[in-house]
Amino acid sequence: MTFSTADLCDAFGDAVQTAAPLLREFGAAGRFAGPIVTVQVRDDNALVREVLETSGRGRVLVVDGGGSTRCALVGGRLAQLALTNGWAGVVVHGCVRDSAEIATLAVGVRALAAVPRKSGKTGAGKKDVAVEFAGVTFTPGHWLYADGDGIVVAARDLLR
Repeated sequence: MTFSTADLCDAFGDAVQTAAPLLREFGAAGRFAGPIVTVQVRDDNALVREVLETSGRGRVLVVDGGGSTRCALVGGRLAQLALTNGWAGVVVHGCVRDSAEIATLAVGVRALAAVPRKSGKTGAGKKDVAVEFAGVTFTPGHWLYADGDGIVVAARDLLR
């Protein structure tokens, strides 16, 4: 897949949303894209695991963790699960852990920061709802494009 988020912004203008530069790259895949799937959780990653256990089919999981830095919502095991199950990437409005391990995996992972504390496992949260952070609304079924310049979201696949 070849694209540049800068070129997408130039070509599609106001038809795309551009995320504020809040998220750092953690995964080895610096460029990734796919249809959006969402979860909204707070300091609990059981729902994140549940979704990543399904077939990704090139999709991107957007995790709205409310910007919490208290614990990690994705670690090395979940990043490996995403890779194994065919997810293009995971974008976390929260933290990751096992960052050295995640850096070796050929999956896109973006998050606010790394923190060593694990999350709760109650399963609380919502999935397949529109979530908002970094100045962007992430709507299930819309498309996310990420590269070294940032994250762009569009209502449709811009590469077809």
